[in-house]
This record gives sequence, structure tokens and C-alpha cells, in this order.
Amino acid sequence: VQLQASGGGLVQAGGSLRLSCVASGIIAGIDVMGWYRQPPGKQREFVASIHTLGNTWYADSVKGRFTISRDNAKNTAYLQMNDLTPEDTAVYSCNWNRNGASYWGRGTLVTVSS
Repeated sequence: VQLQASGGGLVQAGGSLRLSCVASGIIAGIDVMGWYRQPPGKQREFVASIHTLGNTWYADSVKGRFTISRDNAKNTAYLQMNDLTPEDTAVYSCNWNRNGASYWGRGTLVTVSS
């Protein structure tokens, strides 16, 4: 399983970005794709995740601002991030999980300037 994340960049506070994560090398089935982030000097933290059937979970810090979605036909998960703040600055990584098997992709850097 390989995960390729993209869409990071530099944005001003209040702006938006859309991250994408493409999973390859998987067989169609039930899984959970998620986004995590690691702010500078801090531990990695959960951001959002989405089940194949559409159930979603969010960290309290992003509820109402971030939206996770997925296209099962493309094995792709998206993270729409709105109303970004400098506190959202981090390396964002995607995760794919099925029956306890967990894979990580290389992160994409999101920098929010004030």
C-alpha cells in the first residue's frame, strides 16, 4: 500500500486549502482513511477520518472548518480546510487502515501565515 498526499502550501490566515491522498496497491474493501498532522515541535495529532461507507470523525479543533471526503472509485481522500489559522500550520499526513493494518504516506506541509 502506498499513499501519496498533495495539496499543501503557504496560505494566509482565513484562507483555504484542499489536500488529497491517493492510495494505491489496495484491494477494494472496507477501510478508514484519515488525516493527521504534526505541528512544529509537537506530537502528531488526529485531524479527521472517513470510513468507506462515509462515516466521518473530526478533532474538536477542526470541526466546522475542515471537511473530509473520499472518492472510493479513485481510492482518494480529501481534506478541505477552510478558515485556516496559524495554529493549523503542520505537516499533514494521510493514513489508511484496514483490520488493524495501518499505512502512512509522506506528509505535505501546510503553512498558515498571520
